[in-house]
Amino acid sequence: MKIAGDWVSHPGTQALCRVLEGAGHQALFVGGCVRNALMGVAVSDIDIATDALPQTVSMLAEKAGFRAVPTGIEHGTVTVIAQGRAHEVTTFRRDVETDGRHAVVAFSAHVAEDAARRDFTMNALYADRHGVVIDPLGGLPDLRARRVRFVGDPAARIAEDYLRILRFFRFTAQHGDPDAGIDAEGLAACAANIAGLDTLSRERIGAEMRKLLAAADPAPAVAAMAQAGVLAQILPGADPRPLAPLVHLELDADPDWLRRLAAIGGQDVADRLRLSRAEARDLAALRDCIGSMESPAVLGWRMGVDRGSDALLLRACVMEQPIGPFDMIEVGRGAAARFPVTAADLAPLTGAALGARLKELEARWLHSDLRLSRDQLLA
Repeated sequence: MKIAGDWVSHPGTQALCRVLEGAGHQALFVGGCVRNALMGVAVSDIDIATDALPQTVSMLAEKAGFRAVPTGIEHGTVTVIAQGRAHEVTTFRRDVETDGRHAVVAFSAHVAEDAARRDFTMNALYADRHGVVIDPLGGLPDLRARRVRFVGDPAARIAEDYLRILRFFRFTAQHGDPDAGIDAEGLAACAANIAGLDTLSRERIGAEMRKLLAAADPAPAVAAMAQAGVLAQILPGADPRPLAPLVHLELDADPDWLRRLAAIGGQDVADRLRLSRAEARDLAALRDCIGSMESPAVLGWRMGVDRGSDALLLRACVMEQPIGPFDMIEVGRGAAARFPVTAADLAPLTGAALGARLKELEARWLHSDLRLSRDQLLA
């Protein structure tokens, strides 16, 4: 079996592989680029595994006129920029010691040892520079079946890095076959090790949840997270039930992780997932609008077209409230509206009296569904 693509035949990529091979080393594409190429998914990052030590990679790359940056030298990774293309070149590794968050690794000369330390079988696939696929652990059948399965013993893989629990659900949402269900052995191992999630930084958890909720349809994976107790462990109070109807209602809308996060809710979400101030503000506004009685036009005026539309979708799935045929149009009308009264219209009022009068008129305007004109408000 072979993979192909512009990234495989890129002159810089081929030149870098030839440089390593010319010095007697292996140069194998690995991980996401191989997986995505086999699945017909766009490839963005190019990872190359080699038996050359990091110092050797840097020396050979620079001697060939490429730029070598020690971006992860302690883990054996050198970023090599060859003819405008960046490549993450990492020495074959094997785990020596793990604590559930970080691993102490030793460099290896064997691709099988490198494959054995990876998380899922579909990520333990390699290919040479000609695109010929190398499958040390028999992961191709899993990839063809779109089955997300841990390498070796699931509990052992999880104990090496508890973030793999969340990656299991994220990869299931992104790459799994929704009709085949989730891997039962992996799900059981995740459920048995949820306490380990407490050892992870909230930044790492937040980053994984963003990716998971941005999948085309994360609802089955999030439901499985709830079943295993994982969702309650990282987001107490979160409810996965509104997510499936929300995904159904989104239709042509782009997947939006924050909209979906607002649907499932939870306690102290902004802190638990380390949201930015802007993200926390948008999340709170969306949650507040779910149960509000504000019209679509007022939502559009307060939140803009995108978030106002999100609020309508959330109401529909959480409150089981249908979206009217013209509601989305009304959101656009509200987003384009401008409060017609200015401070100059209320002269000679100033200070607190001016502010109170503007607030009063704005309330009347909103109550009219943004339809009262300037003259009507000032009459």
